[in-house]
Amino acid sequence: MFKDSPIEEIQSVMQQAWQAFHVYRKLSLKQRAAFMREIAKEIELSGDELIQTAMQETNLPEARLRGERARTIFQLNSYADFCENGQWLDARIDTPIPGKTPPKPDIRKILIPLGPVVVFGASNFPFAYSTAGGDTACAFAAGCPVIVKAHPAHAKTSEMVATAIMKAVANSYLPKGVFAHVHGTDISVGEALVKHPYTKAVGFTGSFTGGKQLFDWGNQRKEPIPVFAEMGSVNPVFLLPEKIKTDAAEIAKQYAASITLGAGQFCTNPGIIIGIDNDDLNTFMDALSGEIKLITPAPMLHAGIYKNYVEKRAAALSQPDVETVAVAEQDAAFMEATATIASTTAEIFMQNPLLHQEVFGPYSIIIRCSDITEMKEVAINLEGQLTATLMATENDIINNNDLVEAVKNLCGRMLLNSVPTGVEVCLAMQHGGPFPATTDSRFTSVGADGIKRFARPIAFQNWPDSLLPDELKNDNPLNIWRTVDNKPSTDKLV
Repeated sequence: MFKDSPIEEIQSVMQQAWQAFHVYRKLSLKQRAAFMREIAKEIELSGDELIQTAMQETNLPEARLRGERARTIFQLNSYADFCENGQWLDARIDTPIPGKTPPKPDIRKILIPLGPVVVFGASNFPFAYSTAGGDTACAFAAGCPVIVKAHPAHAKTSEMVATAIMKAVANSYLPKGVFAHVHGTDISVGEALVKHPYTKAVGFTGSFTGGKQLFDWGNQRKEPIPVFAEMGSVNPVFLLPEKIKTDAAEIAKQYAASITLGAGQFCTNPGIIIGIDNDDLNTFMDALSGEIKLITPAPMLHAGIYKNYVEKRAAALSQPDVETVAVAEQDAAFMEATATIASTTAEIFMQNPLLHQEVFGPYSIIIRCSDITEMKEVAINLEGQLTATLMATENDIINNNDLVEAVKNLCGRMLLNSVPTGVEVCLAMQHGGPFPATTDSRFTSVGADGIKRFARPIAFQNWPDSLLPDELKNDNPLNIWRTVDNKPSTDKLV
C-alpha cells in the first residue's frame, strides 16, 4: 500500500519539473524521440514481472495485458517517429514583401511546449492510458516534463512502469525532474497538482465527476490552464431501416460481442442502441437477447468499478417504463459483471436524464423510436460522445441526411457498419468529442496529433535567420515539411 504523497513532496517535484523544463524544451526533436524509444525499451525489459503484477492488481487476463503493453510500446515508438519528423510543429513561413503598402513583415510560426504536464492514470488501462500511456508520450514529444499521479487501483504496476521511465531518464542523461511519479487517494493530492503554479496542462482519463473537478480547478486558477479530460460516453448506435431489415441477426452478434468485450470496461462501449419499433427491431432484440444470455460473467477491474456497475445498472433498470430484455443466465461471482440489455421508448428516454448516463460495464439499452424523425430527435437530445455508429446501407445514408448530420454533430468519431470498441493508434484517429465526452473536442487523446494538446503557437517576426529555431531557418536543416507562403514545402528558402 502506497501512502499519499505529502504536499511538501509535490512542491519539490513541481520545482524540479520546472527546472527540468528549461533544459528538456531545448532538446532537439531527435533527442526527444531517442528518449521516448528508450522508455519503450525499458518497459519491454520489465518482462513477465510487470505482466504478473498487473494481472494481480486488475483482474485482467494475461493476453489482454500483453497486448496492451505492446500497444503502449508501439505508441511510444510511433509518437517518437512523429515527433522527430516535425510535422506536428505546424511550421509556417510568410516571407516579407517590402514593397507592399504597408510593408509585409517576415513572420514564421511553430508550436512550442507548454511546460510541466500532470497526467492522471486511468483505471481500466494500466499501461496504454496510464503511467507511460498516450498522454505521457504526447507530453514528452511536445517537450514537456511529466508528473504522473498513479491510479490507486494498480499502484504497483504504475510504480514499475515509473521505474522504467526513470531508468530511461538516467540512460538519456536528462535532468531528474523530466519525470516524477506520485501517489494519492485523497482529493487534496490531485488538487495540489492541478493548482500548482508550475503545472501548465493536465491529461486525464476517467469518470465525468473526476474529470470535471480537475477541469474546474484548472480554470479557477489565477492562470487558467488547459485540462484535457476524457470522461464519459455511451457511444450510441443507430440502426437504420434498410440495414436492419436484412442483417438484424448478424448485427446482434456483432454487438453482443462489443457490449461485453472486457466486461464492458471500455470508454467506447456501445451503451445505447436506437432503432425504429417494428418487426425488424424485434428480430434484432430477440437475436441480441439470445447472445447475451450465453455470455459468461467476467471479473471487473476492481471493487470500486464493480460497485458502480451494480448500482448504476440497478438504478437504470428501476426507472419507470424501462424493460429488462436479457440478462446473462450464468450466475456471477463477487466482482463479476452480469451482461444486461434493457429497453424503453424514445419518449421515455428523452424525458429521463438518468438513462443517458454511462453504465460502465456490459450493459446497453435499446431505444424504440416511432420513426426516423424520432430517431433524429434522440440524436439531437444526446450529449456529446466519443463515438456514434450508423448501421446503414448506402441508401439509408442518402435518404436520411438530417439524421446523419445530427449524429455527426454529437461525436468525435462516426463509424459505419462496425463496432466502436477498439481504437486504432494512428494519425487519422480522433478520440475525443463534444462535452461531456471530453473537455475539448478539438483534440484527440489517441494518435500523434495528441501532441498538439501540450504545445502552443509562437510567431517570430522579422528575426534574422541565424537566431531562428532550426525548424524555421531558411535552409531547413531538419528537412521537415513547412507551409511556405501558403504552399507545403521541404525546400530551402533562397
